[in-house]
Amino acid sequence: MQPDLTKHFLELVRLTATDLPADVEKRLRAARVDEEEGSAAQGALDTILRNVEMARENSTPICQDTGTPIFYVAHPEGWSTRKLRTQIEEAVVEATKLTYLRPNSVNAVTGTNTGDNTGDEHYPSVHFEEVEGDSLTAELILKGGGCENVGAQYKLPNAALGAGRDLDGVRKVVLDAVFHPQGKGCAPGALGVAIGGDRGSSYAASKEALFRPLDDTNPDPVLAELEDKITQQANQLDIGPMGFSGKTTVLGTKIKGLHRLPASYFVSVSYMCWAYRRRSMVFEDGEATYR
Repeated sequence: MQPDLTKHFLELVRLTATDLPADVEKRLRAARVDEEEGSAAQGALDTILRNVEMARENSTPICQDTGTPIFYVAHPEGWSTRKLRTQIEEAVVEATKLTYLRPNSVNAVTGTNTGDNTGDEHYPSVHFEEVEGDSLTAELILKGGGCENVGAQYKLPNAALGAGRDLDGVRKVVLDAVFHPQGKGCAPGALGVAIGGDRGSSYAASKEALFRPLDDTNPDPVLAELEDKITQQANQLDIGPMGFSGKTTVLGTKIKGLHRLPASYFVSVSYMCWAYRRRSMVFEDGEATYR
């Protein structure tokens, strides 16, 4: 019999909204040390880190923009995705009542806010995959509107940037995506990048890349090298925390490569703000664990 996971999805939302992952906090603390003593950049990071601590202590949202809930759920064979989606939606509604989430879902045509973070088949955003075994894994990212606004998609070649259809062209357009916001989107943040695909799959994959921990290494050595190069060069732009200038503009870069049609070469960049809210839950043998 398929279990009811509503309370576990609720706890996943609470943790994601209020408790920044350890790898993200570690990078922010390291960035604070790197910035010049007494600078505006260091002051911004001090405020960010105090906010992180208070949110964790009080179980309150890390940011007033609690973001679009984006779930990826890998479930055992035969489980009803219809039931799982209902449980996720009920958890999101309850999380909104408990103020872990702000009512964010607005009908784009009428301007009406649903008041409980429900909407249509895309809000909350839920992706399902059937997998081998008996355990379920749910991953959640809360994607704020400010950082979503500075995301970008490029089509190579790009003559204006001198970017060809190669990985150096990818590097150029990703750095352009970092440069133009000048700290908007709440730097320092992380970059999720997808190379290839069509316009839709490319954007989706760029968000999927953000589920990777900041301290992991891309299994593809070519992409691992590119990730490091983009992060290093982005941090030489002197944009800094919240655009105050400084040494840390990007906390990390995560790249995913996709197949593409010969006619198309898309590069999609999903920017994630310093409030890098992502968590996962594994349900196995009747117990839920969170990380």
